[in-house]
Amino acid sequence: QVQLVESGGGSVQAGGSLRLSCAASGYIYSNGCMAWFRQAPGKEREGVAAIWTGGVSTYYVDSVKGRFTISQDNAKNTLYLQMNSLKPEDTAVYYCAARSGSCAYTSLALRSSAYTYWGQGTQVTVSS
Repeated sequence: QVQLVESGGGSVQAGGSLRLSCAASGYIYSNGCMAWFRQAPGKEREGVAAIWTGGVSTYYVDSVKGRFTISQDNAKNTLYLQMNSLKPEDTAVYYCAARSGSCAYTSLALRSSAYTYWGQGTQVTVSS
């Protein structure tokens, strides 16, 4: 059983930065996909970024390309999301997710229904 615990959320002004962390415990897939999703009030959960656990392939939604960077530290079983140039529209609860199998391609990597394990979420609030 994989357990995921997010941290690093908070409040920041537009243009600021935050780094989210996701500590994973239990069985970690050597060939899996881990991702960050977000959900704003009244909106559907949206895939933000994903990374293949067996390598360096990454996937991003267009709205965060060039601003967000997903990375992993396999020695620490930790997933990160560095968020720069934050905008008010980035405000949401951010979730970490994991599943077995490669990320394959962007639309699958960022599809919430494809993921098995989820963290509890961490709030990110960006003020203008």
